[in-house]
Amino acid sequence: MIGTRLFHNPRCSKSRGALELLLERGIEPEIVAYLDTPPTVEQLRDLLCVLGISARELLRTGEDDYAALGLADMSLPEQTLLEAMASHPRLIERPIFIHRGRAVIGRPPERVLELLD
Repeated sequence: MIGTRLFHNPRCSKSRGALELLLERGIEPEIVAYLDTPPTVEQLRDLLCVLGISARELLRTGEDDYAALGLADMSLPEQTLLEAMASHPRLIERPIFIHRGRAVIGRPPERVLELLD
C-alpha cells in the first residue's frame, strides 16, 4: 500500500470532508472505492499494520452486518474479523488516509491533516 491513498465512500460525509480538506491543500490521493472493490484479507492485514490497530478497531459496530454476523463476540479471532470486512466492506471504518508510509482513520476528517508536513 505505497503512495497517497484515500479509502473513500462518497456517500459518507466524513469521507467527503476528508477528501475536500486534502484537495484544498493540493493533495490528490488515489481514491480507493473500497465498497466497489473490497480489499482482500491480506490487504486489510497490511492496512492494519500501517494504522497500528487491531481488526476490531477497524470495524464499524453500528452497521447491520456487524450484528447479523455476530461480530460483537470478543472471542472471535482476527482472521474471522478480517474475512468479514473483506466480504462486507461496509464494516470497514472510513475514511482511511495513507500518506508517506503512515495511515490514519479520518474521524474527524481533520485527522487526515496529521499526516501532512
